[in-house]
Amino acid sequence: MQLVIDTEHDHYQLVNVGWLNKRRIYGCILHIDIKDDKIWIQHNGTERFVAEELAALGIPKDQIVLGFHSPYKRQFTEFAVH
Repeated sequence: MQLVIDTEHDHYQLVNVGWLNKRRIYGCILHIDIKDDKIWIQHNGTERFVAEELAALGIPKDQIVLGFHSPYKRQFTEFAVH
């Protein structure tokens, strides 16, 4: 696994990179951006609900955007729409 951090543009990714047996492995596990002072979860390929974990750490749900859902679908969650 590789952690990709771009603090200048506030992009953060956890990426699976390497080889398993003789097969190449590559894929994004988790992608989070910070835009307009909100945390945007762009992709969550983990078994954990990262948004809930961030909320449990004290980040208000209206500051967390589930970017992997369409804006229409986001309105039906407890989290920010945009």
